[in-house]
Amino acid sequence: MKIVVVNNDEQFKDALTVRREVFIEEQQVPEEEEIDQFEDICTHVVVYDGDKPVAAGRLREYDHNVGKMERICVLSSYRGQNLGVLVMNKLEELSKERGYSTLKLNAQTHAEGFYSKIGYETISDIFMDAGIPHVTMVKHI
Repeated sequence: MKIVVVNNDEQFKDALTVRREVFIEEQQVPEEEEIDQFEDICTHVVVYDGDKPVAAGRLREYDHNVGKMERICVLSSYRGQNLGVLVMNKLEELSKERGYSTLKLNAQTHAEGFYSKIGYETISDIFMDAGIPHVTMVKHI
């Protein structure tokens, strides 16, 4: 497995391929909600198994010292292999390079335990996004 920071159209398409399979096909999120106005200002990462994209995520500046982790996903057949941790670690590394002191994310409630294990704290009640229950979580780095 290798993780790359997206720097060309092909890699960006690979990130979208993973996101489409996980969010649009598996979780039934409407494409117009999944692919949004922030795509061009985010830093995207993709995990590859050989040439196959299998996990992805993105980071965007949310506030002056706050980075927002978004669209973290792993193909269903690759879950349980710590690829989510690999994505999060890479995005956290990029966040530190940019001088962010806080990271924020909106986690689907079924993934709240995963994010808690890697240092995120829940700071909100449950809310709905794209028909899926979420909570807001933060981590200070």
